[in-house]
Amino acid sequence: MWRNLKRPLAVVAATATAGGATAATLYAFGGEKESHAFPAPGFLLRHPLHAEAQGQTITDKDKQPHSLWTPPSRKEMINALKGVPKDAAPGVKGPGGEFDLLIVGAGATGSGCAVDAATRGLKVALVERDDFASGTSSRSTKLVHGGVRYLEKAFWELDYEQYKLVKEALHERGVFLKIAPFLSYQLPTMIPLYKWWHLPYYWGGCKAYDALAAFSGDALSQSYFLSKSKALEAFPMLKKEDLVAALVYYDGAHNDARMNVALALTAVAHGAVVANHTEVVKILKKKRTTLLGKFNLGEEEICGAIVRDNLTGEEWEVKAKGVINATGPFTDGLRKLDAGISTAEIVAPSAGVHIVLPNYYSPRNMGLIDPATSDGRVIFFLPWQGSTIAGTTDSPTEVTQNPIPTEKEINWILSEIQNYLSPEIKVRRGDVLAAWSGIRPLVRDPHAKNTAALVRNHMINVSPSGLLTIAGGKWTTYREMAQETIDKAIQVFDLKPTGPCVTEHVLLVGSHNWSKNMFIKLVQHFGLDTEVAQHLVGAYGDRAWAVASLASLSGNRWPLVGKPLAVGYPYIEAEVRYAVQREYACTAVDVIARRTRLAFLNAQAALEALPRVIDIMAAELNWNEARKKQEYEQGKDFLKYMGLREPGAVSFPMPDDGDITFYERTHFRPDELARYQAEFNKLDYDKDGHISEKDLSRVLKQLGVKMTAAEMEGVIAEVDLNKNGSVEFNEFLEVLAAVKDFRARSKFAEIVSDYEKREQLSTERSGGGV
Repeated sequence: MWRNLKRPLAVVAATATAGGATAATLYAFGGEKESHAFPAPGFLLRHPLHAEAQGQTITDKDKQPHSLWTPPSRKEMINALKGVPKDAAPGVKGPGGEFDLLIVGAGATGSGCAVDAATRGLKVALVERDDFASGTSSRSTKLVHGGVRYLEKAFWELDYEQYKLVKEALHERGVFLKIAPFLSYQLPTMIPLYKWWHLPYYWGGCKAYDALAAFSGDALSQSYFLSKSKALEAFPMLKKEDLVAALVYYDGAHNDARMNVALALTAVAHGAVVANHTEVVKILKKKRTTLLGKFNLGEEEICGAIVRDNLTGEEWEVKAKGVINATGPFTDGLRKLDAGISTAEIVAPSAGVHIVLPNYYSPRNMGLIDPATSDGRVIFFLPWQGSTIAGTTDSPTEVTQNPIPTEKEINWILSEIQNYLSPEIKVRRGDVLAAWSGIRPLVRDPHAKNTAALVRNHMINVSPSGLLTIAGGKWTTYREMAQETIDKAIQVFDLKPTGPCVTEHVLLVGSHNWSKNMFIKLVQHFGLDTEVAQHLVGAYGDRAWAVASLASLSGNRWPLVGKPLAVGYPYIEAEVRYAVQREYACTAVDVIARRTRLAFLNAQAALEALPRVIDIMAAELNWNEARKKQEYEQGKDFLKYMGLREPGAVSFPMPDDGDITFYERTHFRPDELARYQAEFNKLDYDKDGHISEKDLSRVLKQLGVKMTAAEMEGVIAEVDLNKNGSVEFNEFLEVLAAVKDFRARSKFAEIVSDYEKREQLSTERSGGGV
């Protein structure tokens, strides 16, 4: 409606590049673009080492994209893959793009490979059948770590190889935090100690971890000791009983999916052609002209692939000197496209389940690790994106596009958490805001004598036809894996890079002009809410200026701009526009899961935001009503894998037995509270705010809650009422909440027991808290 005003309001966002030049763009509130001052698509970054090798002079301005840089559109990327000239008439079909490398899979490893190859001057194409980080790379524990538990194993098993893995990972941790400072940070993690003799053991381990990190060139803060009182001050939710002290050590943490998007954009900025929702459907081969015996290559060699745009169904050829398989858990699928269905599988998939709990479960800036759970697995309990993330499990699984967490795994995490939290904090299944499962692609080396043994870190394999597969590893070491992969590709495919690997020093897009205090200027210049401004800086780095430029008027006195997508979360509508315009978001799931992290933080909130997300994307991408409906159904289906519970749904098939909802959160509606207060007051004869314990069962009966004496005893024990023979109203509400949980758990256990006698489920759908 602001268009009807005589003088439309507008905001100018201006940022200075390193070379001193200023780029500005003018946007009207409401997200309408009024002018466009971005560099032309195809803007190419060059590294100084490349310039030196070619006798060229590269200025500061050439080294980095400024805050308002716009990458080429997805349509331009698709045309580049097709080999269509930029000045070609509409509808012209190209002969197929020609590249040095075609990289398949745009998770952490594939995107890292694209950055590495592009910064060496190679001509690179990167394709992904779904979206950046749509698989394992968005479902990690969010840690950037060397692996303190692996160092322990290296010590006890006198395993030098294990030691080397930790050392290399710690070095990469340091690089990680330097090249993406806005997306990664150091996180103190507490190890609570409940026996005094554990202190010297864990103290020695933490100090060894510190020393190895320093030796590897990674200087995070040093670990330190906390007395019992100081530990409880730092982590008030911790269980006090038997606690003797705590140790705190430092590791890194990051926003994994946003990191993946930054990698893909950095590859684009350095000249790579990148296309999500583009799938390899066939491997192309030709008769080998040169035999390189040292690589054990066969008579045929790969010369490219047929790819399909999954948004349009169109297929075409892409020619390449070499093809890299970086598809993570789906590695064997591409290997079978290359060598046939009988190819021995090398991936041993392992499921890692995480759950998200409200932020009151942990301090804002302190994590916790349980190094010795009931079954020997390690569990982390970490603050992340304003919530608390807990996990992970480690169990064999099947490879699927959207794995689902089982109820058994979720409850195991909850039970382990309860062991460390204060008894007054009731860990409820209904507090789970989201739950997801990621598949870790553990691998076997097909050339090893013992093919049953798993590779500890990562593995590079070259098939007889030349398909180069990189598999295994973890987020922390993605850059090192990429470097080794491109080194191997240069040898195997006889490529001619213009320079060496420089990715230890290449800042990712968003990092160049970022600073910790940048959010203050966003608040001052745009009128954004402080929390929103901090979020934008933490998710987009210096490109937060461009996001803020797209923000609409809020309609409030303060903040002036930034319409929220979901109550209680800092995401704003401008991020949807930005995701479509400059981050290749093509579907609603791309936005709610990976450009924002709402689906990973609160599945119900993501569902509520979904219609608005779709409306904004429809305006940007010209979707019709049929497409909008399709996006909603696909988004809703995806959220089921993130822990969304439909009304009345449970995780197991069950007989009709009323309206019991097992995962209902114990919130009380205003009308419920009024009724409870009225019944309580009837028995509070002297109006002192108390009733007797004898009256408790009577008032519960009046409310329609029938319980046996044993059930009542269990509820009272769980609530731990004051032993003074009376019940206050707040304790009465605790009883009612416990009744809900107690009866749900009891009934649920009966149904699970009965169902497991009839049939063993392989997967179960999670719910609760949503």
